[in-house]
Amino acid sequence: MSMAHRLDVRPGHKVLDVGTGSGYSAGLFARRFGDENVTSVDMDPYLVEAARTRLAEFGRTPRLAAVDATGEPPEPEYDRIMATVSVRPVPASWLRALRPGGRLVTAIAHTALLITADMGPDGVARGGVQPDPATFMETRQEADYPAKLNDVFVTARVREGEDVRPPEGTIPDLWQEWPLRWLFELDTPGVETRAATYPDDGRRLVWLLAADGSWERAEDGTSPLVHQGGPRRLWDDLERVRGKWEENGRFPLHTLRAELTAEGGALLSPDGSWVFTV
Repeated sequence: MSMAHRLDVRPGHKVLDVGTGSGYSAGLFARRFGDENVTSVDMDPYLVEAARTRLAEFGRTPRLAAVDATGEPPEPEYDRIMATVSVRPVPASWLRALRPGGRLVTAIAHTALLITADMGPDGVARGGVQPDPATFMETRQEADYPAKLNDVFVTARVREGEDVRPPEGTIPDLWQEWPLRWLFELDTPGVETRAATYPDDGRRLVWLLAADGSWERAEDGTSPLVHQGGPRRLWDDLERVRGKWEENGRFPLHTLRAELTAEGGALLSPDGSWVFTV
């Protein structure tokens, strides 16, 4: 419950728990701070009703609602908002509902970056990325999530690239070098990453895929090679991000600062020279 600890709820605070799930977080907040002070929302009516029944068995009756978690919350104002779903962008509705002095704790979608931000009197919630990572399912408005980019992957696996060349540096293992992977996601959102390793000699393949049909296939080994196709050059974007990060001293991601408003939000590098819209 690291997130609940960071939320720092005090007696009398109104709490919005985004992502009801089993009802666990809502139950803990309700027992500690009172049912009347806790609202929990989830877009899945089945989960909400199951949680309501489960919590009632323990004598807990927080307010539960089946609504779009990124839409307007059931009440106009809260002192604390905690999301056990990931988002991007941070919903304007949450920031409008967060009282001055209130705190928001949430994760950024497609990364494991956990943000804590406190709302100021000027309508800007300021904070930063926390050292401990957190991964959650992304918020959704439909019954299911969008399909994976399997059609693009079929192309990327076998086709000769329109641009073929050796990489400028080493081919990173984006499943192990997660700071680079998440920086790339912040800079170039919506790119799907896949990887494989040849069992006979340990050579690695890395694919980058995008919904617009752009793709990349990089293979390491004695003669590393990168294939790129589609309207964008995704490997060039990755190398640009890696180069800029190295120029900035490969700063730890928990040094990113957060500035969030209902009009838009951003994460900023320690010196403010690199801004990521969230």
